[in-house]
Amino acid sequence: MRLTEINLLGVYVAPLSVIMACAWILLMIFRRLLVFASLTSYIWHPALFSLAVYVIFVSSIVLFLTR
Repeated sequence: MRLTEINLLGVYVAPLSVIMACAWILLMIFRRLLVFASLTSYIWHPALFSLAVYVIFVSSIVLFLTR
């Protein structure tokens, strides 16, 4: 499947921006789960960890949609 522009109220939006927004929502949920489970104390660099998980989420969504 090709990723094509998404018509959002008459404005064409790049599909990557929608994917990035979905990945950001997933990241916020994942971070809340880590805080709830008290696992954040094991993370050495929280910002770097968040970036890595965000990249994993974005790439996973792209791979899932283009399959």
